[in-house]
Amino acid sequence: MNPVTHLLLGWTVANVDTSLNRRERTVITLAGVAPDLDGLGLVAEVLTRGSKHELLWWSNYHHTALHNISFAVLVAIVAFLVTGRRWRVALLAFASFHIHLLGDLLGARGPENDHWPIPYLTPFSDRWQWIWDGQWELNAWPNFVITGVLLALTFYWAWKRGYSPLEMVSCRADQAFVQTLRERFPIRR
Repeated sequence: MNPVTHLLLGWTVANVDTSLNRRERTVITLAGVAPDLDGLGLVAEVLTRGSKHELLWWSNYHHTALHNISFAVLVAIVAFLVTGRRWRVALLAFASFHIHLLGDLLGARGPENDHWPIPYLTPFSDRWQWIWDGQWELNAWPNFVITGVLLALTFYWAWKRGYSPLEMVSCRADQAFVQTLRERFPIRR
């Protein structure tokens, strides 16, 4: 799935509990994107393409290095520590991470019918790999529908609750966004 879709899925998990604060929502949301940090190898791969010492970090490690239980546990531990040892946040971060894996299992097929297996037990074992023959392509209509539904939900929550994913980068931008939504669609009391 697209990283934006993963972000919106993480945001949805972070909004399951309305008692969470901004930092906790941010940590849970980022946990839903964290597995794709191994996709940053694409930068090195593009920069070294055609050179004598090509770095195939994306080709060799995307969906391998960080799409596994080991990294999921690490992300949950970091979430626990960063949020003042809150178990609920750690569990939601763990869930957000796994929803990312599920999203990739469903809708991350690449060009030329390349499936992305998820080596869930890495680095302990290569026995159990998640793969689904029905995996749809990244640009398939189900991914667009899921993203559209998540965007609508995000806009609704911003209007209703008074905060959006923009709060992760700027409280001022978030307030302006919410205010604009509420001016366009006033809350009826």
